[in-house]
Amino acid sequence: MIQLGIETLLRDQIALLKGKRVGLLTNMTGLDSRLCPTIDLLMAQPDIHLSALFGPEHGVRGDGQEGLPIESYTDPLTHLPVYSLYGNTRKPSKAMLKNIDCIVIDLQDIGVRYYTFISTMSLVMEACMEESKEVVVLDRPNPVNGLNREGNILDKSLSSFVGMHPLPNRHGLTIGELSLLYKHEFGINCSLTVVPMKRWSRTMYFRETGLCWVQPSPNATGEAMAVLYPGMCLIEGTTLSEGRGTTRPFEVIGAPYMNGSEIADKFNQLGLKGVLARPTSFVPYYSKYKGKLCRGIQIHITDISKVQSYKIGLYTLGLVAEMYPSEFSFLGNGNRCTFNLLAGNTKIRQKILENNFDDFFEQCQAECDQFSEHVLPYLLY
Repeated sequence: MIQLGIETLLRDQIALLKGKRVGLLTNMTGLDSRLCPTIDLLMAQPDIHLSALFGPEHGVRGDGQEGLPIESYTDPLTHLPVYSLYGNTRKPSKAMLKNIDCIVIDLQDIGVRYYTFISTMSLVMEACMEESKEVVVLDRPNPVNGLNREGNILDKSLSSFVGMHPLPNRHGLTIGELSLLYKHEFGINCSLTVVPMKRWSRTMYFRETGLCWVQPSPNATGEAMAVLYPGMCLIEGTTLSEGRGTTRPFEVIGAPYMNGSEIADKFNQLGLKGVLARPTSFVPYYSKYKGKLCRGIQIHITDISKVQSYKIGLYTLGLVAEMYPSEFSFLGNGNRCTFNLLAGNTKIRQKILENNFDDFFEQCQAECDQFSEHVLPYLLY
């Protein structure tokens, strides 16, 4: 089993926080390998004064759905103030940081640019830089390994909370490595310490870590979802259901107008590595097509090491656009529509509508290769 950053901190580096007033940015994934919450572990340390909690999207306790704002409150278990960073305030204010010397970050990222936890981390680092506060990041594994990178680099003009910095869709970094990249490449020059893991290697998928999967968000149901998410999340920006409101979000897709058998056949004819599709039907209990029968496909992983989710997502959208040109569309208008913000590029929509990706994936691979070279100084493992 790997050793997590929180465990390294408690065993070897607790002096980092000794005598300090600590704010903790965390959620239900902030646990050690025995599932003890980081909140409790820090509160039990006599030389650390845990002063406040900070919550990302979904909240400190993970009870908020995606996209729903969360208010600040007093935690009934610890009686600590909980400052929500997913509501009217997304960047800690001067008042929130007034009685804090250091913010500790312990969050399980999912390895994908759209995941808002890494945007929250960026804003926390920025606030701490401005207020001369320390940041300590407790590292955790990238659940979809630290080698593979997929997708296009975000166009800076499309920077948003679902893609703040020029990263590929699947970035191949741990949250600690990302924080180093933010500091040294994106001008967020805060006082930063990353507490590393031990025994984690870049080739590992989550199943190889020995850790229990704890959902970092309500729809992050497991390793299969995480592996498919880099490409399948793009479906959020279209009239297709990405499976929210089912037990298999980002693994099933569909709409009332689709024929699951036809699209499953066409999908499987593409010969995409590591996956097969089968026709399925589902009724979402919330989100798109709530309460309506949808037909579509479920994507099954046959070889996790060969899955290229970005290609899967775009080829799937291209097939649907070709088969259902009257029914399929993108949500919103203008350059900063939902799809473009997720895609980080304004030209991908047209490629989907034409179902033509000639040379595009080669261009993406070149961007990922360049990114891989660029981040070498920040790799910890």
